[in-house]
Amino acid sequence: MKKIQMVDLQGQYAKIKSVINPSIDDILNSAAYINGPKVHEFQNNLEDYLGVKHVIPCANGTDALQIAMMGLGLEQGDEVITADFTFAATVEVIALLKLTPVLVDVDPVNFNIDVDAIKKAITPKTKAIVPVHLFGLAANMDEIMALAEEHNLYVIEDNAQGIGADYTHSDGSKTKTGVIGHVASTSFFPSKNLGCYGDGGAIFTNDDDLAHTIRGIVNHGMYERYHHDVVGVNSRLDSIQAAVLDAKLPHLDTYNNTRRNAARKYNQAFKDHPKITVPSGRDTCQGICDTCDCHVFHQYTLNLKDVDRDALVKHLNEKGIPCGVYYPIPLHKQRAYEDDRYNEADFPVTNSLVKSVISLPMHTELDDEQIDFIASAVLGFINSNV
Repeated sequence: MKKIQMVDLQGQYAKIKSVINPSIDDILNSAAYINGPKVHEFQNNLEDYLGVKHVIPCANGTDALQIAMMGLGLEQGDEVITADFTFAATVEVIALLKLTPVLVDVDPVNFNIDVDAIKKAITPKTKAIVPVHLFGLAANMDEIMALAEEHNLYVIEDNAQGIGADYTHSDGSKTKTGVIGHVASTSFFPSKNLGCYGDGGAIFTNDDDLAHTIRGIVNHGMYERYHHDVVGVNSRLDSIQAAVLDAKLPHLDTYNNTRRNAARKYNQAFKDHPKITVPSGRDTCQGICDTCDCHVFHQYTLNLKDVDRDALVKHLNEKGIPCGVYYPIPLHKQRAYEDDRYNEADFPVTNSLVKSVISLPMHTELDDEQIDFIASAVLGFINSNV
């Protein structure tokens, strides 16, 4: 059996290097490193894939989220609601812009932001909601958009983990995540479902005026060289990363389907175990049916009951199986984001999940032998510690 990795980028590269290498060589020979033709080619191709009017590439996913908020003109003190159970970048940019982060609990089944918790958190100062498509599963965008319309709020999708996922609306129609809200951000960090070989990110929107503003922000506030019309930043996707992403983009649906297939095999192995809850998709499919496309399994995360999670992590590592705990500390308990406004009673789900979740290897190169070995190791530990 080949070595198990949390993400096997080498194996993935080996299958597409015949496309990637010549493309990178072309850039090296042309020296068009910044804003070169390949960046614009990738931008256009991603717009077509997502069905969105505007993709604005930038340097990384955190920049993308910050720039999206800058483009909306949010002002100091405005409140922005987001999930307590997610990576810190989501709340980090809110704080950096001197906005007021408002953290709320998540749904106990799908781990995405709880719509009822959003409702309770809205005040006259609320200006935006940031749903995170956590672990690759689409958040409840129909209800979030309806709530935003009712209260005249912006919706900024954090799509860093959900690229390629389809959200199925209540009327049965489907839309890619990242193009439902007013604006969205994504990350192309190497381990993402669509990842480059360095840092990269992008902002998506169907709003022409907002797209124009954002295009200035990413380039020092310039639309014309040395004319700075808005306050901007230096955040551009370089051509080499664009070449990698453009080579991978035609494979994205295949990559995501491969992840779904791996998740389905994991789910079957853990089926009906009283101490293991497998990842959930939409309520109708639970993430394991043949037509499920709302989950792209950026992470495959189990929720354990009455299991020593940290001991399981040690057990798996001793067997050469990497795993992750996403996330071990709630954002509202992080020193940087502590606030007297928060009441522990408002975060029962997050406070439970940080003690019980574990993410298993998930990537495009997982094979059946590896999945069987990983699942057997998990089950062996749990069943022997009853």
